[in-house]
Amino acid sequence: MGFIQEAITSLLRERHRIPATGSDDFNVRNMAAVLATAEDITGIMTLLLASVAGVSLLVGGIGIMNIMLVTVTERTREIGIRMAVGASEKAVLTQFLVEAVTLCLIGGLIGIVSGILVSRLVSALAGWPTVVSIYSVLLAAGFSAAVGIFFGYYPARKAAGLNPIDALRFE
Repeated sequence: MGFIQEAITSLLRERHRIPATGSDDFNVRNMAAVLATAEDITGIMTLLLASVAGVSLLVGGIGIMNIMLVTVTERTREIGIRMAVGASEKAVLTQFLVEAVTLCLIGGLIGIVSGILVSRLVSALAGWPTVVSIYSVLLAAGFSAAVGIFFGYYPARKAAGLNPIDALRFE
């Protein structure tokens, strides 16, 4: 407790006629302590939000991977034809990675637009000023692309690794 806070506490105890062994009937708050508590709460909320976002990215990524695996299975014959006429493994891998990233970027764009609309709605209804920075929008788009690459790689690798003859026989 700072010396000013102690002096104020002593003065209030004297003016309220509180004996030395009595408890205070007032509170003296140090704004530095309030600020530290607010920073702790903000840190916890940020961690909680990051955890929710991480779980959402993981679930979304698994969904993307499952969709892409189904796409590879449904398009096995097409992949076989492409490879039979000269498409390289790299070309097939790139095609499926681009599809996965495109799918994630579309989802990311929907999320960005939704986030901007919700922040404007909160600002209008609650009167809280909200700011959506270009940095956060670019970061969200980057994470969407990264999720597409990370979770789309396995299905793309599976598609690129197909034997053209087996793929052409697939029904």
